[in-house]
Amino acid sequence: MSIRRFITFIIIAIASMSLSAQVKFEAKVSKSKLGVNERLRIDFEMNKDGDNFIPPNFEGFDVVGGPSTSVSNSWFNGKRSYKKTYTYFLSPQKRGTFTIKQAKIEIEGEIYKTFPVTITVTAAVDKPNSPPDASDIAAEKIHLVAEVSKTNPYLNEAITVVYKLYVSPETGVSNWREKDNPRYNDFWSQNIEIKGLNIQNGKYKGEDYRYVVLRKTVLYPQKSGKLSIEPLVLDITVEVPTNRTDIFGRALMTKVPQTVTAGSRTINVKPLPEQGKPADFKGAVGDFTLSVTTSKTELNATESLQAKVEVSGKGNLKLFELPKLTTPSSLEVYEPEHEESVRTNLNGMQGSISDTYTIVPQYKGKYPVPSVSFSYFDLNSERYKRLSSDEIVIDVLEGPTASLNSTIEETSPSVKQSVRTSGNTFAFIKTSTTFEGMSTIAFFKSNLFWSLLLLPFMCIPIAIFLRRRKEKLDNDIIGNRIRKADRLARKYLSKAKKDLGNKEAFYIALEKALHNYLKAKLNIETSDFNKEKIRSLLLDKNVEELPIADFISILENCELARYTPFTQVTMQNDYDKAAKTISLIDKQLR
Repeated sequence: MSIRRFITFIIIAIASMSLSAQVKFEAKVSKSKLGVNERLRIDFEMNKDGDNFIPPNFEGFDVVGGPSTSVSNSWFNGKRSYKKTYTYFLSPQKRGTFTIKQAKIEIEGEIYKTFPVTITVTAAVDKPNSPPDASDIAAEKIHLVAEVSKTNPYLNEAITVVYKLYVSPETGVSNWREKDNPRYNDFWSQNIEIKGLNIQNGKYKGEDYRYVVLRKTVLYPQKSGKLSIEPLVLDITVEVPTNRTDIFGRALMTKVPQTVTAGSRTINVKPLPEQGKPADFKGAVGDFTLSVTTSKTELNATESLQAKVEVSGKGNLKLFELPKLTTPSSLEVYEPEHEESVRTNLNGMQGSISDTYTIVPQYKGKYPVPSVSFSYFDLNSERYKRLSSDEIVIDVLEGPTASLNSTIEETSPSVKQSVRTSGNTFAFIKTSTTFEGMSTIAFFKSNLFWSLLLLPFMCIPIAIFLRRRKEKLDNDIIGNRIRKADRLARKYLSKAKKDLGNKEAFYIALEKALHNYLKAKLNIETSDFNKEKIRSLLLDKNVEELPIADFISILENCELARYTPFTQVTMQNDYDKAAKTISLIDKQLR
């Protein structure tokens, strides 16, 4: 062997020894994307034995199994292979994207770390992987079911979702908690309170089971098409029998953690028919009655009466607008007071909603209040129906008499009348006059002269008072801040106030006002506008939690208004709340 070949052989041997001596320490996961009801396995592998292993804190996950340790040694072609593994089983706490941070270990006096691992947790999947420490009995003998009353409703027709937990007689449940709540996107929803969990007997796939009703929810779809109801996910501790028995021969029970889901449901929402749809249809769906009543029909001018427009029955009472009351111009009408008396159960909304108008007549006479008309879609006949009230006549007994022109304008259309000429056609022309002489009283030393002379001296104390008041106001820092905040609120909300009564224009203007206010105050662009950042920035500016929560709730109302009916009263309340909230935030900003 030549010297060159010998040196080459030595170099190759040293390189192979160096490669074989390279330390590897890495984290491996069973999957990088999983449902919230699935389990994740993570292995921390090393090719050399080490000490002082420090796992990450697994933020966003619960450790349901592990750590378990495994070691393998093997020889292949005279080479030794070594692997040591620490294994954990994790259960995600909620949906989102999480990072499992670095693990550490000491190998031959050196500290080695794994790379961080990113995991995406989605909504529950229909067939999750079984938890490593859960028995097959637990998976087969406990079920969460979402019972939907109707899967093909009309738009704005009530449906119910009842969540039931079925447990077989030979197993039990010792603890449970909601892990992921369903989100009812594109639905108006309301949960029905359940008082106590009553255990009942029933059937599940033909077998005897016990069950409890965990949740009842009423939904009103707000758009047509296929809508998805996300699943409810529970973490449950299940008690299952083992093969061991006690001294009396009874099977011993073991507790097994289990994640169950009701599965997602799809609702196919039918649009309301276009054929026969009235022009004044406001979205009412159900079975309703209409009444228009007044507190009195006879009164004197400048006295007041109340006129009440009320719709009652069963249907989406909170999701449409009431018809407006129209009156002659001689009756002064104030903004109505909106009232709701609605209860919600498994059959949907029932009760009544009303607008009460205060009316004040200005002149003597009889004034007809025209009939009020209301249309709705009847689910029983699947047709549109119209309700109309009777005409009401308001008799004003005492008061000033309206002018002829105003009476004609209010009670009858324009009528041409013949013009009658009198014998004295030019009676309006003045043909004679009388002249009076001008006063010759001198201005000097008159009352007006002395008044104008003393007026500047009388204004001096007033000027001193006003100056001191101005200095006091300038030194009132808190008061100035309050007044400035109020002016700022009115400035940003002026456009929204002009659009009160027009739902879409009002909420667009209100949302722009909130955007522009924060853009001016916090120096953030519209592209960076999200609720989490708003909350964080305002908290950093020492703004209290309550006005922040009110501000965000108004933003949510602006988003919700795109597909949900809002009344005039609701818009006025949102406007007042926005003005108050902007004022409070501006006073607290540092």
